[in-house]
Amino acid sequence: MNLKKNTELVFQQIADASQKANRNLDAVSVIAVTKYVDVQTAEALLPLGVRHIGENRVDKFLEKYQALKDYPVTWHLIGTLQRRKVKEVIPYVDYFHALDSLKLAQEIQKRTDHVIKCFLQVNISGEESKHGFSKEELLELLPELAKLDQIEYVGLMTMAPFEADSDELKEIFKDTQALQAEIREKQIPNMPMTELSMGMSRDFKEAIQFGSTFVRIGTAFFK
Repeated sequence: MNLKKNTELVFQQIADASQKANRNLDAVSVIAVTKYVDVQTAEALLPLGVRHIGENRVDKFLEKYQALKDYPVTWHLIGTLQRRKVKEVIPYVDYFHALDSLKLAQEIQKRTDHVIKCFLQVNISGEESKHGFSKEELLELLPELAKLDQIEYVGLMTMAPFEADSDELKEIFKDTQALQAEIREKQIPNMPMTELSMGMSRDFKEAIQFGSTFVRIGTAFFK
C-alpha cells in the first residue's frame, strides 16, 4: 500500500470530477473512512492533506478520536448508531451522517451539550437492506424533527446499491439532490440543507456530478 500515491490519486480524481461537473475544486470535502485500518495508518494520512476522518463504529471512532484529537481533524460518524450508544460518542462528533429515525434524533437532542451537525439518511433506492427514511416518511416527519433545536440538519446522506450501474447511480443521486432542494425551499430554521453526503470509492464521480459536498472514501486510500 502506497498511501502517499493513493492519496494524491484520490484528490486528483475528485478535482477532475469536480471540474467536469463545473464545480469549484473546494466544493467537495473528502472523508477518509478508516474503519479497516489502525490508528497509525489513519495518522499517516494527516500530513498528506486529509482533514476529515470518518468511522462507522462507535468503539473505533472513540479509539481514533482519543489518539488523534490533537490534530486539526473534523470527525465524522458515518455508520448506524444505536440509541444506547449516543451518550458515549455524541460529544466528540462534528458531523453525524446516519440519522435515520425520529427516536434517534430525540436521543441525540437529549444527550448533546452542543449543536450537532447531522445528515438525514434517506433510502432513495428503496433497498430493504438499507437504513434510512423514505422520501414520503421524511417529508411527513419534518415538523417533528424541526422541534429538536440541538440538531442542525445540514443535508441528506444516501448510499447507492453496490451493484448499481452508472445510470442507476445518477438517478439515485439526482433524486436525493432534488429532495434536498425541496426541503431547503421550506426554509426551516435548523434545516439549512446545504450539504449532500453521497459517493464512495466506486461511485463518487457520479455523486459529485449531482452536487455531493462530502464523499466517503475508504478503499481507494488503502488498496
